[in-house]
Amino acid sequence: MRIGLIGLGKMGYNLALNLQSKAIEVVGYDASLESVQRLQEAGIQAEIEFSAFMASLSSPRIIWIMVPAGDITNRVIEKVSAYAQAGDIVIDGGNSHYEDSKRNATELKAKGIHFLDVGSSGGTSGARHGLCLMVGGEQSIYHQLEPVFEAITVEGGCLYTGPSGSGHFLKMVHNGIEYGMMQAIGEGFEVLEASEYDFDFPRVAHVWNHGSVIRSWLMELAEGAFIKDPKLNDLIGSVDASGEAQWTVETALKYQVPTPVISLSLMMRYRSKQEDTFSGKVVAALRNAFGGHAVKSK
Repeated sequence: MRIGLIGLGKMGYNLALNLQSKAIEVVGYDASLESVQRLQEAGIQAEIEFSAFMASLSSPRIIWIMVPAGDITNRVIEKVSAYAQAGDIVIDGGNSHYEDSKRNATELKAKGIHFLDVGSSGGTSGARHGLCLMVGGEQSIYHQLEPVFEAITVEGGCLYTGPSGSGHFLKMVHNGIEYGMMQAIGEGFEVLEASEYDFDFPRVAHVWNHGSVIRSWLMELAEGAFIKDPKLNDLIGSVDASGEAQWTVETALKYQVPTPVISLSLMMRYRSKQEDTFSGKVVAALRNAFGGHAVKSK
């Protein structure tokens, strides 16, 4: 089995290395020559010409897309569909809106092309060493690729979620929950920072992550961030909202489901763009730690 991987940025590059380490043949494509060369230096075939990339894959092709959600993903899928043939499989591994995925699945199906929407969690380290995947689409196609999914995920970290759109719907809600958890951690440390006590934040995060109810990977990342910069003095607490929490809130409103914690955590992301806060610094540090998201430094 050979997989064509489109998008060789932080997630795509590490996914390619993960696939290679599991003896799954992979060829990459990216419009950036630097990204292509980086993968080639890792000993993996990569192409800068899209036609050469598609020609390197034998039918039925398996094409895994790892590019930013929205217009970029939709343009890439259109480009792929112009070259693809009936029986080919397109995987969208980004954080696309589930309605986009439902539409893409319908349009590709009309051409005889299969489509899976794959919500991917675990950040760059997960992409390299073991992801958590939420897969929507045709169940028969999922089962066909299940050995690949199982190989590159952590144990118990792969779930078939149902029809097209369900994988990205689940990842959308996952990211909404993530917003709330990160905001709570940030606010907790801000209360500690404002208190009369001189807490050692790395040690606080460390002890909370050993046996406490709030132990988590996020707390582990918080410990790492505080070890590097105990008071996060070098960071500006400006945190981008990448879209998924907004979609979660909008969908919750559609279904008349109250989501006050997720909604307020989204509002705090917007607030962070206006005023520097310690909670914003913590959230910025966490996003940088798990996803490689850029942070603003003083």
